[in-house]
Amino acid sequence: MLFDQQNPINQLCAQGMLLEGEAKPEEAAKLFIQAWNEASNTAEKFIAAHYVARHQITVSDKLKWDETALSLALELDNPEVNGALPSLYLNIAKCYEDLKDFYKARTNYQSALECTKFLLDDGYGNMIRSGIKSGLERVRSSN
Repeated sequence: MLFDQQNPINQLCAQGMLLEGEAKPEEAAKLFIQAWNEASNTAEKFIAAHYVARHQITVSDKLKWDETALSLALELDNPEVNGALPSLYLNIAKCYEDLKDFYKARTNYQSALECTKFLLDDGYGNMIRSGIKSGLERVRSSN
């Protein structure tokens, strides 16, 4: 199982998330990097990269890590991971939008929209759908 709670990489990421909740982002970031450095397979690297991306200072660095996470997720081709695809594409699109590359932003927002079929009809799914819709509206009016 991809999100095995006994997996040491998943445990590091869970500890990092707890530190995020305690407003300790620097400590959390260190655990996520440790998880990346210790990851031994594609699934572990995907999870770690996803969390490392959240703690990048620059948009370019965040984009690099989000694209790494997406690439690994696509390599996995796993139903458990498919639910993360809309969020990954959304994050990448927002990075491109922030970098004023509206063509790539639009392309990634569109990919995110196409992947919404993997989202549940719940609060998280609705939040991601809303973010995609808002992003598409913003980039449609930008050139």
